[in-house]
Amino acid sequence: MGASLPPKEANLFKLIVKSYETKQYKKGLKAADTILKKFPDHGETLSMKGLTLNCMDRKSEAYELVRQGLKNDLKSHVCWHVYGLLYRSDREYREAIKCYRNALKIDPDNIEILRDLSLLQAQMRDLSGFVETRQQLLTLKSNHRMNWIGFAVAHHLNSNASKAIEILEAYEGTLEDDYPPENEWCEHGEMLLYKISLLEECRFFQKALEELQKKELKIVDKLAYKEQEVLLLVKLGRLEEGEKLYRTLLSMNPDNYRYYEGLQKCVGLYSKNGHYSPDEIDRLDALYKTLGQQYKWSSAVKRIPLDFLQGDKFHEAADNYIRPLLTKGVPSLFSDLSSLYNQLGKADILEQIILEIESSIKTTSQYPGGMEKEPPSTLMWTLFLLAQHYDRRGQYEIALFKINEAIDHTPTVIDLYSVKSRILKHAGDLVAAAAFADEARCMDLADRYVNSECVKRMLQADQVALAEKTAVLFTKDGDQHNNLHDMQCMWYELASAESYFRQGNLGMALKKFLAVEKHYADITEDQFDFHSYCLRKMTLRTYVEMLKFQDQLHSHAYFHKAAAGAIRCYIKLHDSPPKSTAEEDNDMSKLLPSQKKKMRQKQRKAEARAKKEAEEKNEESSAGGISKSGKRQAKPIDPDPRGEKLLQVEDPLLEGTKYLKLLQKNSPDSVETHFLSFELYMRKQRILLAFQAVKQLLRLDAEHPDSHRCLIKFFNKVGSMNAPVTDSEKLICNVLEAERQTISQLHGKSLFETNNSFLEKHEDSLTHRAAFGEMLYILDPSRRSEAVKLIEGSANNLVPRNGALGPIREWKLKDCISVHKLLATVLVDQDAASRWKMRCAELFPYSTYFEGICSSASPNSAFNQIRKSTETGSSNHWVGDHNAESTSNGKLEAFKDLTI
Repeated sequence: MGASLPPKEANLFKLIVKSYETKQYKKGLKAADTILKKFPDHGETLSMKGLTLNCMDRKSEAYELVRQGLKNDLKSHVCWHVYGLLYRSDREYREAIKCYRNALKIDPDNIEILRDLSLLQAQMRDLSGFVETRQQLLTLKSNHRMNWIGFAVAHHLNSNASKAIEILEAYEGTLEDDYPPENEWCEHGEMLLYKISLLEECRFFQKALEELQKKELKIVDKLAYKEQEVLLLVKLGRLEEGEKLYRTLLSMNPDNYRYYEGLQKCVGLYSKNGHYSPDEIDRLDALYKTLGQQYKWSSAVKRIPLDFLQGDKFHEAADNYIRPLLTKGVPSLFSDLSSLYNQLGKADILEQIILEIESSIKTTSQYPGGMEKEPPSTLMWTLFLLAQHYDRRGQYEIALFKINEAIDHTPTVIDLYSVKSRILKHAGDLVAAAAFADEARCMDLADRYVNSECVKRMLQADQVALAEKTAVLFTKDGDQHNNLHDMQCMWYELASAESYFRQGNLGMALKKFLAVEKHYADITEDQFDFHSYCLRKMTLRTYVEMLKFQDQLHSHAYFHKAAAGAIRCYIKLHDSPPKSTAEEDNDMSKLLPSQKKKMRQKQRKAEARAKKEAEEKNEESSAGGISKSGKRQAKPIDPDPRGEKLLQVEDPLLEGTKYLKLLQKNSPDSVETHFLSFELYMRKQRILLAFQAVKQLLRLDAEHPDSHRCLIKFFNKVGSMNAPVTDSEKLICNVLEAERQTISQLHGKSLFETNNSFLEKHEDSLTHRAAFGEMLYILDPSRRSEAVKLIEGSANNLVPRNGALGPIREWKLKDCISVHKLLATVLVDQDAASRWKMRCAELFPYSTYFEGICSSASPNSAFNQIRKSTETGSSNHWVGDHNAESTSNGKLEAFKDLTI
């Protein structure tokens, strides 16, 4: 470096490099300018000056200088290395790799460049190149531990675990007998555990066990040692030894569910699907009773039997499990029991148990058959549990009755209001749900979870501005809205995006959905620093797990929601593109002069309001953007705060395709993925790709209403196409004809017959009848009245159950809303839509969508009566006659200005 310079300038060049490494950028810049006064064309100095400027956020100058330096000295490995570092800082990893390779052509043994190249190859998953680079590093510096470990990990990631084992054994062969020294015990122990995990991966179980037991004294993490040993014993079939060791682990942690599962495997009483014979259930019951006597304070040993016990034994065990938790007052009890509702008959038994407890405590203040009196709070927690139980079963009126009774009993418990808010949300009254969530929040302003719950309810009720003001109460001062983005608060961004989408604000919806997508890109980038850190600290097992997690990152539920939401926005944008300026002017010219004046005044007010909000945000950010040293920190200004530029895309479907490909790669088993694929490709006239989506839907769930819709729509569209003319069109037609014969639903049937067969299979299902009616209308628009009549003829049957307090109906609120939208917008029958709305208003009295009599959309509802009394300043606290209507136990002053 700086070899072509005189000694004085060569020392200055070394100072530039040192200043860059120690982040003393001004000092390095000064030294670079001193050299360039005498040697203005020195390539390496120009490059280092550019790299320094890049760290000072002067990117355009940096790139210009680095390119100039490279042009002046193409044969300098420093210039190429610096150019690669510049690309790496901008996350242009492929370009950076090219620059590093060019640098290595000039200086093939440069360890720094090789190390930087290996990090980028790991980041980009260029695994074969990663192996080569790590091998070269090991060859150049074989006395460095990190090079041995890096070479082994590279082979492991490249699906060659046996080679990785050989490398680690060769590395151990270079060590002395007394290795490691005391300060490296942990790192060496981690390396040994990693090697044993590799042996296990290669299915060398016996060798792995021998190696583990041989190196026991050198492994510091004794818990990991025992867990690894018991796994190997079970895989070797040495179940008696495994059972003994699992019992030892349980004595250390009797609440670890994995230990109980392992113990069941050792005694031959484990089933993946949770189904057991009566004999196995008896043996399991005996096992857990024995364990329960050993670990009396363990909750796991009492909870696990509830999963496999049946009938009277389940009744007894559940009763014994629930009672102490009600006495103690555990709010999460229902969450603990909720998985049992998926097992046939257990929900009825739980209901019977809780009702018996409620009745006994109300009459005697004791549990059924108990001798001791219970504290008053036990009744409140029993009512709390009952309310959640009925909410889960869809019996919202009874759930509200019980939660109101609990609130009257103890009006100061926050959890009661949160659960009431949740019940109202499920019942369809989102505005009242937001109000009660806010009441819970006001009872403890320091509770972040309750605040977040309240924000979520507000967003579900489309109160976005109020939700944002509530959310920023827990952010730093300054540019608070950006703090939510910086904290990667994805649940907030997704909920607000869905709200904007419902309100038709596609710009803001897209902005929020794409913000979530950016978070995932940032998470992917964040792994970069760990490639060197984990090799240095020897956290190898966790490092490999992290890389595997990163490879599956985009299959996470939040990313799926964000990508699917963005695709829906782009499809809607394609179907209803925003008006151009010329079209808006044309519309204005059609208005009367008085209407034009009003419109312009409205626009000016909106612009002034937006300008004022922007100024306020800038003032906040500038006030909060001053560091401790007194320097003003310039924060990036959002160039598109309302998402308007996102709507100005030439081809919305092309943008949507980018996110669709990510979903197809990472969520191939989701019905929504292929439904969106079908909708998008049908609009693009990509027939074969649309048919591929249909086939995937049929593979996943052929009886799903959306699968049926897509199948009928597709072949109806194909049937209405013009006769093929070109060779490609003829080829497509031949492929579709051949494939049609392979689809069982269409084999030897017309589309009408296929549609009728679908109805016969699912005659009692509302959603399937709606799909049939929609397809009947698409196939023959003259049969609209028949389709409407069939949908309206659907019966809301009772769900069969044993002795429930009140009926449970099959229809779900969201399905009824979908049917109403279908009648109003697709079948375009407003009379039928009105009739359906009236019918559903009776079925769902708390639904604001259907304007049910008990909902906040009704002027005479209990919720609105409370609000009116609050507005008039009435101090009377209304507790109601417990007719299960939406009641309040606090002043809702924050919601005085709510409009419905």
